[in-house]
Amino acid sequence: MQPLSGPSSPVGGNRAQPNGPTVPAGPGENQPLTPAQRTTLEKLIVKIMALTTMKSPEIWATLRHDLAVAHDSELTTSQFPRAESLLQGKLSQAQDSHATRQLMQQLTELLPLGNNRQAVSDFIRQNYGHTVLSQLSHAQLETVLVSIQSREMTIPQPQQTAVMDRALLPAEQSSLQQSVAKLSAATGEAPAKIWQELFVMVGVKVGEPIPAKHFQLLTQFAQVKITVSQQNSPTLTTMLSVLKQPATPQEEHRLTEFVATNFNATADTPLTPTQINDLIGILFNQRVDRSPRGERQDEELTRVARTEPKPWGNPFIAMLPASMRASGGTSLAIVLFLVIVVLLWLVI
Repeated sequence: MQPLSGPSSPVGGNRAQPNGPTVPAGPGENQPLTPAQRTTLEKLIVKIMALTTMKSPEIWATLRHDLAVAHDSELTTSQFPRAESLLQGKLSQAQDSHATRQLMQQLTELLPLGNNRQAVSDFIRQNYGHTVLSQLSHAQLETVLVSIQSREMTIPQPQQTAVMDRALLPAEQSSLQQSVAKLSAATGEAPAKIWQELFVMVGVKVGEPIPAKHFQLLTQFAQVKITVSQQNSPTLTTMLSVLKQPATPQEEHRLTEFVATNFNATADTPLTPTQINDLIGILFNQRVDRSPRGERQDEELTRVARTEPKPWGNPFIAMLPASMRASGGTSLAIVLFLVIVVLLWLVI
């Protein structure tokens, strides 16, 4: 007979045991992850990566650390439930953080518009006891956003600065030029056409210095047009919501009537770019201050009041020659004194 191929087997109790188990492990023992289990975990990891800056190796390493598994060891079927639960928790946290970031981004875009920043600060202080957005919960941020979008939040009037007749300072001129450049880029209008519109609005000839009292108005005008040009379907309501200086009831009523009469529309009807530009022009042309009175006139009135006081003999001053009126009561007193001296001399 041919010997059996392979090593001979010892007889009796000295039989050597195989290196590995001869019976497959049960479902609760340390078997490697099944393809279905690995796919489940990988899908969760992909979702986490989409919402965070973490990469797949980093997430796997964190998962092994949380499971107290060596970094070079593979997960087993017995560890799968715990691993899935940990990844589900990380995904929930990532989803909450992502939603909160979106709310913060929306609020950040709204804060510079109008006097929204002050309104939000007042609202948070009154309702939550502080004024820091980052300290708000997701639900609180939602409340703030809904309140400001629905215009339920009280928007305080911005503080008005003193009217000035001086020309724009170099920094103000540069800032206005930047606003015109941004408006041109947003709407496609030529900068020269925008400048002409600004000069006409404030009643100044093209090329002449623009009074500083118009700086804020022109800057707000450009900012409103830039913001509205980025809206897909602008309406009168959305236009009013981006005003730095909120519209008064009279202004809102006038614009609403204009929309109804000229466009056959309501405050929430989508308008064309031409129509929305007409509304912006009407509003800001109504707000512009074209009165000539300013600091120079105030100074002139002060100078006149100081150099031409009303003396006790005011009715008689008008009777004096023009050359003597400038000295006012002094000339009159001299004349009266001379008359009295002559009369006394004649009597004596």
